[in-house]
Amino acid sequence: MSRFASLLLCLLVALPAFAERKQSFGDLDVHYSVFNSSFLQPDIAAAAGLTRSKTGGVVNVSALRAGKPGPAQVTGQIKNLLGQTSTLTFRQVLESGAVYYLAEFPLREREILTFTLNVQVGDAAPHSFTFNQEVFPDP
Repeated sequence: MSRFASLLLCLLVALPAFAERKQSFGDLDVHYSVFNSSFLQPDIAAAAGLTRSKTGGVVNVSALRAGKPGPAQVTGQIKNLLGQTSTLTFRQVLESGAVYYLAEFPLREREILTFTLNVQVGDAAPHSFTFNQEVFPDP
């Protein structure tokens, strides 16, 4: 599983188009990224419970309070330009002290999707934010 975290970190650093982004809420930093599932090596995808596909995407979210990773409740949805929405189902991945939340979604065609994510840590109020990402299936 540590290979998964290492690969994911390298992927996020090496590919500017899929660079990790961050949203801050006081001392809570929410890091997130979106990438094609086919970018993952087969053993890494299997270890994380992800399906590699040319027509599949992954949303990766982690919450850091005061710089330390911790558990959170993560929910979300995606919306295309036609206004069609799909719910994202996140699952928790624990890895050597790190905590990630991963959700898969279909990539039907090249399009711009609007992601709305909700993150709640402990009993604190939930935080919501929205971002756009252009996505496309692998050829």
